[in-house]
Amino acid sequence: MPKPKIISAIDIGTSSIKGLTVIKDANTLEILSKVNMASFGIRKGVVVNIDEVSQRISKVIAQMEDESGEKINEIITNINGSHIFSIPSRGTVVVSRADERISAEDIDRVMQAAQAFPLTSNKEILDIFPREFIVDGEGGVREPEGMRGRRLEVEILALCTFSPYFKNCTNAVLNSDLKISDIIPSPLAAARAVLTSQQKELGSCVIDIGAGTTGFAAYEEGNLVYAAVLPVGSAHITNDIAVFLKTNIETAEKIKREYGTCILSNSKGRKDIRVDVQGEENPIVFSQKDLTGIINDRISEIFGEVSKILKKITPNYVFPGGVVITGGGAKLPKIPEFAKNELKLPCRLGVCEELKGYDGDHSFSTSAGLILMALDEHNVKEEPKIENVFSKLKKIFKEFIP
Repeated sequence: MPKPKIISAIDIGTSSIKGLTVIKDANTLEILSKVNMASFGIRKGVVVNIDEVSQRISKVIAQMEDESGEKINEIITNINGSHIFSIPSRGTVVVSRADERISAEDIDRVMQAAQAFPLTSNKEILDIFPREFIVDGEGGVREPEGMRGRRLEVEILALCTFSPYFKNCTNAVLNSDLKISDIIPSPLAAARAVLTSQQKELGSCVIDIGAGTTGFAAYEEGNLVYAAVLPVGSAHITNDIAVFLKTNIETAEKIKREYGTCILSNSKGRKDIRVDVQGEENPIVFSQKDLTGIINDRISEIFGEVSKILKKITPNYVFPGGVVITGGGAKLPKIPEFAKNELKLPCRLGVCEELKGYDGDHSFSTSAGLILMALDEHNVKEEPKIENVFSKLKKIFKEFIP
């Protein structure tokens, strides 16, 4: 019986750092610890104070260890911020074998050729995603190895980052005496948590609304076709409320959570709301209509930017799988209905359904996706061992075949 595998993930966010520890036993995934702690030293998803973030990560890890009873030495984590961008590219090579069969070496060469595009100073490639292979002009090939052809091409999507910000993120984790198994862009982790393989195949988008950023990832025919991070999130709504009502951030956040909505109800629109503020004699008085208007202005800005991206991907932007909204900002009431009106696409809330004990918390989607991607990588590493056994057996029996 295989030994249970334990994986820990840290989501480094603008307003909070979230940690998950999960144990995989047979086919069951169970959460051992779930921690959410306020973060400092992070601005719009970017680590700007390494020492402060390291201290916070250490505190999160200590609490995760107390809850799970497991020592944590290695984690998978995320990278976030509007410095993350995607670039499509294409590579071409001539098939090297005399019999014109495409080998694994040919695939490696064409992937390297696709990455040979210029990047400005301090920019680097985070990861690459093949969209399709083309053999002698015939596209739509997923697995070209073993096929016959003279020319092999590939279209990829490269995810890139600003190198200094990437180093800040890695150093913040490493300075916490942790090893990093992998670093994943936040939009991809969120997509892994809330999108099924079928939805990616049909064509779907994920909008991950965090505190300081909004992540976006689009998939068609199972492939990532675009990813980006917008420098605006739900914390900007809180700031707008604080300015409008002339109150502090804590009170504005409370008002947003208790009274905020994206679509105004006729029965509540004309009623005034009174909120007592600690340390002040007079309560804050405002209408539901005014509060909803403030929220709508900022949410419209977010979906307006998403709409521009969708039109950039394809003029008609038809995604049969629709739009899935997640992240802490997805907790705003009526946000799927509002997004449907703004984007003219089917929209729904997305939660991770693969983790036992997850409780459908939208703010933990990135953490959950990091865990699942770590398990995916573990499963991939295990598969070649089986293939090697069958390969060796095939060679042995082949010697006895006349």
